Amino acid sequence: MTEPNKPDWTFETAMKRLEEIIRRLESAELPLHEAIEQYKESLHLVRFCREMLDKAELEIEQLLQEPPQAAVSAQPGEEA
Repeated sequence: MTEPNKPDWTFETAMKRLEEIIRRLESAELPLHEAIEQYKESLHLVRFCREMLDKAELEIEQLLQEPPQAAVSAQPGEEA
């Protein structure tokens, strides 16, 4: 079983790997023991992706709570 190493994975790479596993499981061509290992890996990937989405949602909520002037910064030479 290959558990995603969080520092090395991005949301996109984890989703791509999860899609690969789903295709393999749906093909029904894997031996049972390998299908179980793939399923276990998919559980880790789902957990990792869910954590990433939760963090992104929290960040967006925090940005939405900031006053409008604080969320938008003027570029040098421009007025806010």
